[in-house]
Amino acid sequence: MGERLTVATLGADIRSLRKSRGMTLIDLATALGRSVGWLSQVERDKSHPSIADLGRISSLLDVSLSSFMQVSAKPEEDGIIVRASSRRPIGSRTPGLVEGLLSPDLTDDFEVIHSRFEPGATSGDPIIRQTQEVGYIVSGRFDLNVGGRAFSLTAGDSFRLRGELFTWRNPSHETCEIIWVISPPVY
Repeated sequence: MGERLTVATLGADIRSLRKSRGMTLIDLATALGRSVGWLSQVERDKSHPSIADLGRISSLLDVSLSSFMQVSAKPEEDGIIVRASSRRPIGSRTPGLVEGLLSPDLTDDFEVIHSRFEPGATSGDPIIRQTQEVGYIVSGRFDLNVGGRAFSLTAGDSFRLRGELFTWRNPSHETCEIIWVISPPVY
């Protein structure tokens, strides 16, 4: 048997992302042109999608294909330990933002993300997610606008978002790093 290319929790991760987007099995299966039974089997790890199917799934769930791919780790650490060298990349579509999953997978009620915001990076359009989020500024500066209220944050500060409209930007000439805890998982 060859080396596994996708994460061990692929089915559970797909289910978690689908639910966080308010999609039913029927919604996603229809969008994929696949049967509900096939998708149900994928989500229960009874069937494995092709790379082409996985690409369509990642597109419909608005995540990068790389977020489903296995990063080398010791089998005995799988699901418990996430080494710095084997974080799952999230693959942000926002220029100047690089994110990695600190949680072992998306099977918990929350996820933990490490975000790096390059100098001048900005969210652009306002963002709203049906989540609860807490962010901790590890280093750098971070401007956050939540529901029309502007905040300037620095290392050691933290914030909470609860389904509110927000924008962000890194106003400095240095990289900003943030640890996010998000519930339910959305990446």
